[in-house]
Amino acid sequence: METYKPYNKDGDIKPESLNSASDWEPPTGDEIRAALSMAGWSGVEFAKTINTNDRTVRRWIGNELPIPYSAWCVLCVEANLGKIWRIN
Repeated sequence: METYKPYNKDGDIKPESLNSASDWEPPTGDEIRAALSMAGWSGVEFAKTINTNDRTVRRWIGNELPIPYSAWCVLCVEANLGKIWRIN
């Protein structure tokens, strides 16, 4: 599989989802799921970390709601995808 960025070694997340806020494209549910796996977190653990409920996280994963950029940044750091707000 082609890789997008050095820190996204499996290429599971499109490069537009790893941009700074001005060029950011929200990740899909599959990308959120991949990042959760990379972080070693369940949706419940992620929800507790960012002080939201697990239903909201399920809605992000189910593509019902876009994940906020700030929540995505937290997940990217924990998944070792980098501090995306500093990239570009």
